[in-house]
Amino acid sequence: MDRKTERNELCPRQKVVIMGAAGRDFHNFNTFFRKNPAYEVVAFTAAQIPDIEGRRYPPELSGELYPDGIPIHVEQALPRLIKDLGVDFVVFAYSDVSHSYVMHRASLVNAAGASFMLLGGPAVTLTSSKPVIAVCAVRTGCGKSQTSRRIIDLLQAAGKRVVAVRHPMPYGDLAKQRVQRYAELSDLEDHDCTIEEMEEYEPHIAAGNLIYAGVDYEAILREAEKEADIIIWDGGNNDTSFYRADLTVVVTDPFRAGDELDYHPGETNLRLADVIVINKLGAVPPEKLALLRKNIRDTNPEAVVVEAASPIFVDDPAVITGKRVLVIEDGPTLTHGGMKFGAGTAAAERFGAAAAVDPRRWAVGSIAETFEMHPGIGVLLPAMGYGSAQVKDLEATVKGMVKDGAIDSVVVGTPIDLARLIEIGCPSTRVRYELQELGRPNLEDVLRDRAFI
Repeated sequence: MDRKTERNELCPRQKVVIMGAAGRDFHNFNTFFRKNPAYEVVAFTAAQIPDIEGRRYPPELSGELYPDGIPIHVEQALPRLIKDLGVDFVVFAYSDVSHSYVMHRASLVNAAGASFMLLGGPAVTLTSSKPVIAVCAVRTGCGKSQTSRRIIDLLQAAGKRVVAVRHPMPYGDLAKQRVQRYAELSDLEDHDCTIEEMEEYEPHIAAGNLIYAGVDYEAILREAEKEADIIIWDGGNNDTSFYRADLTVVVTDPFRAGDELDYHPGETNLRLADVIVINKLGAVPPEKLALLRKNIRDTNPEAVVVEAASPIFVDDPAVITGKRVLVIEDGPTLTHGGMKFGAGTAAAERFGAAAAVDPRRWAVGSIAETFEMHPGIGVLLPAMGYGSAQVKDLEATVKGMVKDGAIDSVVVGTPIDLARLIEIGCPSTRVRYELQELGRPNLEDVLRDRAFI
């Protein structure tokens, strides 16, 4: 009898379900559970992302303890799974949800008869042979992407080879998505990217940056290290870094002041931050900015605070001025990010649109379902596109508005060239934004002080 068999007979493996949304859940499995003989992960559950359930985490990724892979169920099945499978622990592993949301799930799990677990720290954090700068946030839509691009620009100007590693968004064939490298726009098609993935990768590619993503973040890291002097962790939602960081930069949003202490794991990021960026300064209500500053001082007084704006640039303002416009914004920022406006809305107001037209009347299929699930979305169309069917629904919604003469033009506030993916059918213009620091210290000061440049 070998030691593994003896251990399993004397101390049966604890049965685990991982609650996730196709990202942190897979990473927690890979780093903590995949080779751990003390636990048996009997299922994943899926939330936030449509059409993920019903798949399996494949044997190619699950390792020798899981030769058949691991099933993925809808989160609503969790109480039944706990009872039917004799589950001992449920691990919560997705991001940008309120603390009360997390504890409601903990109560559900405890009532069903299992223990509730949050994994963090060294248990799920990988170490790189190269310096790592982690860019995270306290909520979705704070401005991580433009902050990452700004840091990359500064490092490259100093002669550093930089590779960005993006938080996972693996919604397709997980085995094929194990390690993905993006250097050309054609790579987006080769990897069959969703709109959400393109929103993150395309601006990096357009700027000439190299980016990695996928499912197995240790394998990804080892490939990225071959091409980099410095690794940038470009976070997703408000998740914590998958890599041990030598410098942690956390972006905050004064328009949602207070959320930095009320959302998981955004508060963790706030407490971990070496540098806190207060983004979107401009027309922020002073009481909101004062609250954010107070929460930063009270929670992490040692962090360096960098103030910044994200000014907008419009390709063709004439498409907006005096026109009835449809404003399309970044989907996740509006849905689980809870924002009611974005760059497109700001552009419509600044350049004098006659009206922003509410798209709900024309919403079809999964787009209509998105509005039902998130009734607080403003007079906007979220650029949802987690799969080809959802992209078709998005296109059909826009075409319906054009056909009925409801709009004159479209304002595209999402970071990608949407006209490359769908037929808009009327004049459109893109809105772009980049990070612009205000005053000192700035990010260049921070990088120099920490000997990155």
